[in-house]
Amino acid sequence: MDWIKVTITTTAAGIDSISGRLLDLGINGIEIADKDEFKEFLEANRKYWDYVDEELARLMDADTVITLYLSDGAAGLEQLAAVRASMEELRGLDPDQAYGTLQVATENVKDEDWSEIWKQYFHPIPVGEKVLICPVWEKSENPEGRTVFTVNPGMSFGTGSHPSTRFCIEEIEKHLKQDDTVLDLGCGSGILSIIALLLGARDAVAIDIDPNAVDVAYSNLELNHLSKDNYHAFPGDILTDTKFREELGTYDLVIANIVADVIIGMSGFVRQFMKENGTFICSGIILERLDEVVSALEAAGLTVLETRKDTDWAAITCK
Repeated sequence: MDWIKVTITTTAAGIDSISGRLLDLGINGIEIADKDEFKEFLEANRKYWDYVDEELARLMDADTVITLYLSDGAAGLEQLAAVRASMEELRGLDPDQAYGTLQVATENVKDEDWSEIWKQYFHPIPVGEKVLICPVWEKSENPEGRTVFTVNPGMSFGTGSHPSTRFCIEEIEKHLKQDDTVLDLGCGSGILSIIALLLGARDAVAIDIDPNAVDVAYSNLELNHLSKDNYHAFPGDILTDTKFREELGTYDLVIANIVADVIIGMSGFVRQFMKENGTFICSGIILERLDEVVSALEAAGLTVLETRKDTDWAAITCK
């Protein structure tokens, strides 16, 4: 079945009225992109990224939009006509345009499963000398006998294709010793800590500020046939929660694939997570801020062993 994608342009003030009218028409599955909430979210979480790309900046200035999908048939077209009529009626009740333009726009959308779209673009990725990242739907040839990390990219926040993730995996290969313990700060999909287990780590702890990341990490753990007995994922914010930090313990290898501001913020206490002679690998640093991060780590008493760079991103390994 094909679908009609319908978008209604409004304001934050119009969301409740429009949602109620759509519900009266039997439409209860909608997406809301609230401009005001989006701006508040960006401002409240600014410390977690170094820049907002052009597309995200454009979205910040966009109108609030309500999106719904109708079947591309007689019933859907009838509902579409009712939606247009209802928005026209609401426009007449809103002479000051507090609810925005209430413009209704449509486009046809094919009924494609997102996993099918992923399959067109995501194929096995060799990383470093030992690792092969493989989507769950592929049985990859592996003549080199690499360690295979299986991932479901439709549900993950990290698939290994980004340079910052690749840097981390390559550094893990170099510095991880058999039976090491690992702490993954900002774990996302769990890719780094799970790969560490696959490469011989004895135990791994994964932390992320987003509780959804914990569920995803455990899902990827199961995909790789690993036990929860030596993998422990928790939601939490180590920057603000002192008690949480104190409960984490010490590790042979600490990994943080986050952003420069968070790495700088944790530089003053990251040593408390490191065993004697422990290693700290951090990545997700835009190249322009590399020197700033290095200075913060050195000021905290860490010794930089290596920096990795490409045209946009950098990673640091230190003791």
